Amino acid sequence: MYKVIIGVIIAAAVVIIGFMIIDPKVNTQKNAQTSEQVSVSGEAYTIEGEVSKPGTYLLTENITMGDLIQASGGLTSNADDLAFFEDATLKAGNTYYIASKFDNTDICNNKEIAKVNINTDDADTLMSINGITSSIASSIVSYRTSNGAFKTLEQLTEVYGIGNATYRKIRNFVILHA
Repeated sequence: MYKVIIGVIIAAAVVIIGFMIIDPKVNTQKNAQTSEQVSVSGEAYTIEGEVSKPGTYLLTENITMGDLIQASGGLTSNADDLAFFEDATLKAGNTYYIASKFDNTDICNNKEIAKVNINTDDADTLMSINGITSSIASSIVSYRTSNGAFKTLEQLTEVYGIGNATYRKIRNFVILHA
């Protein structure tokens, strides 16, 4: 019985030593990758929607939407350039969305999505979008009166009555400028 246990231990030691001789850089490569990831500096900004490479990017502070779009490889041909301001300053840690002009679920449709301007349209026009009730429309008008024009779509989540679910439902149907 003891001979079998000792044999297994010796065999395991030989296999481990053999792997270390065949590829001695295994441990040093893992450490190098870890130190590279730790040494990267910058703030995390996430972008979704109509960009070439959606994802999270580490960038310096005080970047603009244009900087984030450029880091993500640029806009797709379906991006709605009325739904963002390139010079809008972004907050680190947030996720930003580039809306589409056309409905992505209908590949045969060549008609643009009907949208409302959250910076200029009145409450009645805002309510034409499914998901914007009269109270939410009033809150949007009150918010922009108190805080100025919306610079990003994500500011809609700061409006009373608009949570993440409502924001996701309406974000393709609003624009920021004409």
